Amino acid sequence: MYDHEHHRAIAAIGDAVRARRRRLGLRQHDLAVLAGCSVPWLVKLEAGRGTVQVDKVVDVLDALGLHLEIRTGAGPISVGDDVA
Repeated sequence: MYDHEHHRAIAAIGDAVRARRRRLGLRQHDLAVLAGCSVPWLVKLEAGRGTVQVDKVVDVLDALGLHLEIRTGAGPISVGDDVA
């Protein structure tokens, strides 16, 4: 994956997490407690920055009732309309 595509994929995951969290009326602290991660880590995930641990990403998605789907040839991850 090219650097630009990699960044877009991570940013899309962060955007989806932030949109869903806000839709559910959760503060970052609330989601961090539910997902078992730290607030600073969640802030980085939502901002699409830094390296993230896949197991923690899955925990956050699970806490929000979201799932990660990987498709061959689908291109970069995008945020679906049903997330927000």
